[in-house]
Amino acid sequence: MTLRHLLLIALMLSSCNYYNNRTKKYESPKGYNLAEPTRFRVRQSMQEISGIVLAPDEHHILAINDEQGKIFAIDVTAQTPYASWKFHKSGDYEDLATDGKNWVVLKSNGHLYHVTGLFSDSTASETYKLPLEGKKEFETLYYDARNDGMIMLCKECADDKGKGYNTAYRFDMRTWTFDENPFYRINIADIERLSGEDMNLFKPSAAAIHPIEKRLYILSAVNRMLVITDPDGKVQEAYNLKHTIFGQPEGISFAANGDMYISNESADESSANILKFKYNQRPL
Repeated sequence: MTLRHLLLIALMLSSCNYYNNRTKKYESPKGYNLAEPTRFRVRQSMQEISGIVLAPDEHHILAINDEQGKIFAIDVTAQTPYASWKFHKSGDYEDLATDGKNWVVLKSNGHLYHVTGLFSDSTASETYKLPLEGKKEFETLYYDARNDGMIMLCKECADDKGKGYNTAYRFDMRTWTFDENPFYRINIADIERLSGEDMNLFKPSAAAIHPIEKRLYILSAVNRMLVITDPDGKVQEAYNLKHTIFGQPEGISFAANGDMYISNESADESSANILKFKYNQRPL
């Protein structure tokens, strides 16, 4: 290959990169500025942080990593090791949620673990298996107070393959059973239309209901996107996330005043972190 050919190829690649960077939009939901977070580093034990819940004191963050069957209490200002409580053997744990009284952890295969005796020496758990056949992978669990249920979003499930949607399943916190039918489905075409991005699959990695707006905020680390839906999964907004800020977003939680916390696993040689975004409440 001649030098001239190499220069032409380099020019073409440079032009493509310029075009992509110029046309890709990085905007923020009203009330937030996704370009200006407060950044908290986390210790080595949480480099694989995969789910977070902000404690009521807004000082500690309850979290899991995707390797150990432990719940950690992260104090972002402390220099000492994080307190932790072992609820089950090691495994691929992806998210946790609470209804204010009970704590539930999600495993990637759809199993739920009701954690008992948390914050004590007698921490244990009881397992509930999702009765869904075929391949299934989950990373997202959140609590929906409207119907007192834990909601799981498919990251990649056999039942969704080639259908253009992601299915949500509900676990009833009153009966401690899974609903027989899907809770709702997220239309991927709506995300494409709003974000301007083509995607064959949408792969949720975390979600939480906004305490003021009462809307569902969904993260996708694979798609590097924030999607906002109504409580029944109807897509309303979609935002591309900058890689330089959101290395691998795997956890989301809110303070009562709407401040948003997003955790990133370590990625591309960068350390794991937790980002805080202040909420400027919109006028009613």
